[in-house]
Amino acid sequence: MGAILTVTATIAALVAGVTGPASAAPQSHIVSSYDDDPQQVTLIVYSASMNRNIPVTVLTPRNRAVASPTLYLLNGAGGGEDSATWDARTDYKKFFANKNVYVVTPIGGAFSYYTDWQRDDPALGRNKWQTFLTKELPPLIDGKFNTTKRNGLAGISMAGTSVLNLAIAAPGLYKSVAAFSGCARTSDPVGQQYIRFVLDRGGANMENMWGPLDGPGWRANDPYLNAAKLRGTKIYMTSGTGLPGPHERLDDPFVEGDPFFLANQAALGGLIEVAIDQCTRQMTTRLAQLRIPAKVNLRPTGTHSWGYWQDDLHQTWPQLARDLA
Repeated sequence: MGAILTVTATIAALVAGVTGPASAAPQSHIVSSYDDDPQQVTLIVYSASMNRNIPVTVLTPRNRAVASPTLYLLNGAGGGEDSATWDARTDYKKFFANKNVYVVTPIGGAFSYYTDWQRDDPALGRNKWQTFLTKELPPLIDGKFNTTKRNGLAGISMAGTSVLNLAIAAPGLYKSVAAFSGCARTSDPVGQQYIRFVLDRGGANMENMWGPLDGPGWRANDPYLNAAKLRGTKIYMTSGTGLPGPHERLDDPFVEGDPFFLANQAALGGLIEVAIDQCTRQMTTRLAQLRIPAKVNLRPTGTHSWGYWQDDLHQTWPQLARDLA
């Protein structure tokens, strides 16, 4: 009987050594890869932290034989799941077609603020986007493509807040961070009201994100309060005042002659950008107090809309490219 037990134990040990523990959770990995066209690759990435597959689009460099840096470019509140995306609303594919950079954009994370939520939300499910974007995805991108492992990070609107928090959470991972029309305040009443506006669109419970509104979770995720941790990162921020500007015209290509679209952009987009402008000015002052350099474009006009964000990307990219060289 003892010999049988010994043999059984030995076999079990050998099997465990080959296959690993039966209870071991799967690691994050690339499930599949598709060439959408000569410039764009779509990856399906399994996120261990969220236990689901995430589509990720990658614009590839003009010359893949040469190692190139990576720009993580995030969508706004819709997370790339709706029609309000870099791909659908801007010329970003054409813009990057002749540049040597990988442009990585996850499709998902609507109304999540691309952060790690404290609790699963009945409406949004499990969100561990900070873990995904700082720990899971970058090594997979570097392993799949010929990168220099020098990263930049940019985002609009909701993600304009997220990019600052992601840079704070992962010091040194991103050489540069660009926040286009993002609010850097999350724990003060104005900032929280703006976040409520975003999360209400997704039917989410705010307290599932960072806990009670007056609690430590919100202060820990407030870029304004934690601005000192951005020291050493190149920082770019933009905002308008909410007043009608060059893109509030019927003949603007982003408006396409639609008077109802223009009215909404001028009214709602203008109101949102007023609050964003206040947040951006406060963050600018805070960084100056800490003597942390930042390049800030405070436009005298402009609403919360894609025409300005395309302009921001075009105007900021040369500086980001120098940072990543």
